[in-house]
Amino acid sequence: MTGARAPVPRRAAAQLAAGMPVVPVLIVCGIALVDVVGGAGMYLLPLLAAGPALAASTNGPRGVLCVGFLAAVLGTALGARETGPGHELVAVLSALLAVTLASALASALRGRRERVLAAVRSVAEAAQHAVLKPIPETVGPFRVAVRYSAAAAEARIGGDLYALVPTPHGVRLIVGDVRGKGLPAVEIAALVLGVFREAAYDEPDLLAVVGRIERSLARNLGHDDFVTAVVVGHARAGQLEVVNCGHAPPLLIPASGAVTAVEAARPAPPLGLRVLVDEPPCLEVLPFAEGDQLLLYTDGVIEARDRAREFYPLAERVARHVSGEPEHILSAVHDELLAHVGGRLHDDAALLLLRMQNLAEPAPALPETRGTAVPEPEGRGGHESVPEPEGRGGHESVPEPEGRGGHESVPAVQRTWSAAVDAERLSGSAAAFSAGPGR
Repeated sequence: MTGARAPVPRRAAAQLAAGMPVVPVLIVCGIALVDVVGGAGMYLLPLLAAGPALAASTNGPRGVLCVGFLAAVLGTALGARETGPGHELVAVLSALLAVTLASALASALRGRRERVLAAVRSVAEAAQHAVLKPIPETVGPFRVAVRYSAAAAEARIGGDLYALVPTPHGVRLIVGDVRGKGLPAVEIAALVLGVFREAAYDEPDLLAVVGRIERSLARNLGHDDFVTAVVVGHARAGQLEVVNCGHAPPLLIPASGAVTAVEAARPAPPLGLRVLVDEPPCLEVLPFAEGDQLLLYTDGVIEARDRAREFYPLAERVARHVSGEPEHILSAVHDELLAHVGGRLHDDAALLLLRMQNLAEPAPALPETRGTAVPEPEGRGGHESVPEPEGRGGHESVPEPEGRGGHESVPAVQRTWSAAVDAERLSGSAAAFSAGPGR
């Protein structure tokens, strides 16, 4: 029986020692030692209250009470040695008791606030996984790396958004930036990502996906709200489809290593402001071969300033770290970005890098029910062997797919870019493409 009960006091003592505030105890002992050595009498005894007061900032109520008890014992011993029991000693011990109790209460309230904050952080982390879902390192033929930093202190999510989903129509992704900050921006970002993930599966045409997002925002945004975004699709091997809605131009990093900005051939307004123009955004086709990379980012990256008010030169810094590892590139760029601003960003910043891993791996095939109803568009690649899908735009040669919006100007824009791509394939140079129409 004795052997069974012996470990209990030892465990209690170990737990007490583990929770004992070391610094406050040292302060109390130091004050007592100075009083004994210097013979200061009662003058230094009120300083013993500093022990439990300091313990309240680092320990729980139990630790505060332990320090207060130690201070009371030492104060009683020193006071009785100097003057004996009297009114001065009672006053010192009363003050010490009041400070200890108040410190224990403050410690309990602090612990409660910390628990509430921990619960809020867990909810924020769950919201982050629901809104900004983690992206795997490999999706289809791509290797992917992502970096995201929210400007708000202790925040996990903000107004920047990104998503990448494999669909029956190929891999599709979006990177965008909501006007404003805080919870309203998070709500709009969640709305955009929800509509995108749904439309990316349903719509065979990338412009139809953008149209779905635009219509949803038109019903839910305020008059001054908007979202800049770049939507990218990979429906066929060797090329990417890009729709830029008022967003910063992506950076194309070919296998040669030269970094170029993919400027929109025809500028389009941000999502939510389509009422300002009569025509839809432009669909651009980029040649994208094995080893090529595409960097998408938000304005929080390129608008970050240092102490000299100089903007962060993203293209220049990316060119320094070009390699075959997307994760390495973004890690280096993100570290340099934080060093550029002095360690803290003043706006949300998102970076997403795609690398074509293997062109031999085919893009996801369309469902069998669409087999002959949605063949490859004729004007996209310039190959006669690829038939045209029905319903592309009301033109006999370039029909409109369902959900495009019925604008006749869209096929004309696509034909313009198809011609540019055909010229690129004939010349065999990416520089020829970038110098084509609208560049």
